[in-house]
Amino acid sequence: MIVNISEAKTNLSKLIDMVYHGQEVVIAKNNLPIADLVVHKPKGQRKLGLLENKIDIPDDFNDGDDEIQEMFNNSLA
Repeated sequence: MIVNISEAKTNLSKLIDMVYHGQEVVIAKNNLPIADLVVHKPKGQRKLGLLENKIDIPDDFNDGDDEIQEMFNNSLA
């Protein structure tokens, strides 16, 4: 179902009930679809540590690289 903004403002409660019961509702402006009215799906909390013991980060990961630093410094001259 496609409804224009003015109709959506007038019938918001009805449209929300329709979406709640599985119907698709598209909100349009001048008959151009701009938004879908959908049921909210909670994202849940992010779970930390998903890659623990799956990747290996070397101890010197954050150490500088002399060759790259030299190239960077020479490009500024």
